[in-house]
Amino acid sequence: MIESLDGIFETVNYKKSTTLKLYDNTEYEDYPMHWHPAIEIVMPVENDYTMHFTNSQIHLREGDICIICPGCIHSITAPETGRRIIFQPNTTNLRFMRDIDVLISFLSPYAVITPEDNPQIYQRLAELLVVIRDEYMEAAPFSEVSIYSKVLEFLSLVGRNISLNENNPEEYNPATREEYALRFMEICDYINEHCSEELKLNEIANMSGFSKFYFERLFKQFTGTTFYKYVNQKRIAKAQELLIEPGNSVTDVALNCGFTSISSFIRMFKLQKGCTPTEFKSLYWTAELREKGNE
Repeated sequence: MIESLDGIFETVNYKKSTTLKLYDNTEYEDYPMHWHPAIEIVMPVENDYTMHFTNSQIHLREGDICIICPGCIHSITAPETGRRIIFQPNTTNLRFMRDIDVLISFLSPYAVITPEDNPQIYQRLAELLVVIRDEYMEAAPFSEVSIYSKVLEFLSLVGRNISLNENNPEEYNPATREEYALRFMEICDYINEHCSEELKLNEIANMSGFSKFYFERLFKQFTGTTFYKYVNQKRIAKAQELLIEPGNSVTDVALNCGFTSISSFIRMFKLQKGCTPTEFKSLYWTAELREKGNE
């Protein structure tokens, strides 16, 4: 269930004295379109579920795992009976680690893990979610530390396996895959730091040491999206952070995030988030003021 929803913004009510929220959900309830700053991991345990995103829809079977990145607008259509794990750990404090920040960029806006597509890691990921659920419900001393250790294992497994060559594993040997993965992590680091600047495909391809056309192909394999879509995702992610800071106008945010016109910024923001920057800003501050009023 969604406990605190204002417009489409969900305030995640973490368990007391923790930065964790988990539902062992058996309720028959559809979840409307919403977003939140926390990452969300959903695994149906009994029956199937349908996830809706701004521009797509996926069907989760029993046992499939969906990772929803922070800021991703989504909804869920539930069957009349069933059970699912909905886990929302706050990963903000983990993003000082480069790997976490890059991984969330790779997965954005969401990723689905299935036993067919990810046989090397699926079983362990499913086991980790069940253990996390049990520890959360038991609430033993140091359970938060134990759970976050499992969150890190979960993310590291995903990061090592959901990357370059998932679609064409036979094309490269393990040494080449590792070399390319490290190279593209450095490229993505650079894009993350310089996304507000003008980034040209030719120049970034030269930095990587690959030809433009080979770079485009490898970049899409590694990140799951095209170069320019990735850049725009990072710009919109940065815009989200700036929009919630007091005193920043939509125009200021657009210019500070590398957009050359307000109209292109608004269009891209709405395409990715399902609302305009002004609506996003209003929804956030309405929820923030309400939360302070309840303290």
